[in-house]
Amino acid sequence: MTLVSSDLYDRVRAAAERFEPAAIITIVAGQGIGSKLAVVGDERFGTLGERDLDEQAVTHATALFDLQRSETVTVPGPAGEVDLFYDVYPAPPTLIIFGAVHVAQPLTKLAKMLGFRVLISDARAMLATEERFPEADEVSIAWPDEALSTYTIGRNTYIAILTHDPKFDEPALIGSLNTKARYIGAVGSRKTNRDRRERLLANDVTEESLARIRGPVGLDIGANTPEEMAISIMAEIIAVRKGRTGGPLSETTGSIRGETV
Repeated sequence: MTLVSSDLYDRVRAAAERFEPAAIITIVAGQGIGSKLAVVGDERFGTLGERDLDEQAVTHATALFDLQRSETVTVPGPAGEVDLFYDVYPAPPTLIIFGAVHVAQPLTKLAKMLGFRVLISDARAMLATEERFPEADEVSIAWPDEALSTYTIGRNTYIAILTHDPKFDEPALIGSLNTKARYIGAVGSRKTNRDRRERLLANDVTEESLARIRGPVGLDIGANTPEEMAISIMAEIIAVRKGRTGGPLSETTGSIRGETV
């Protein structure tokens, strides 16, 4: 499909409005200079002129969505090397919180301070109010499956499930596991999470899927208060986003200040 540059950028702008990642890849040196390919979420538009080159470019663009950066790379083409410029428009990091509980309030504040969009969902109207969450980008009164059907969830989405009630938690977990969310954390004690795991296995959730769940949610900092628990959860989300383990810096090697991914 041949598109002019303005069409490609129109698609990128539309993706930004939907909070989806996008990239425009341009041959800036070599055969086919000026050819463009746009990657918008899971779709692609335009071509660099050769199928294998398109496939290679799409794969690398997807990796750059996680790294949230633009770059120029030299790759082999059908008639010699070509330089590809990846103009990347990453989706903003989004935190979805299921459960408008006390911990969700300081967690929302922390996430907003760090540049996240924050979406709150709870079926309990008395808890899910804009008055309790003035910083949130969206507060919805909905059951987890209803809310999940309205959200755009990709690799830059982080989900914290905080209701501590199986009738809310488990549908939220099952629905979240069917998305590309990079982080899925669930509140509860070790016993709660073990029991939850058994129930999910009985509902045909696979071991591979269960391995994506971080439960108990958060890093081990001895958190007790809602504010401390929010710090613990947000610290784990940051570690996942940066590709770090979340351990003490005194016990790590390599750069202290990691790249944002």
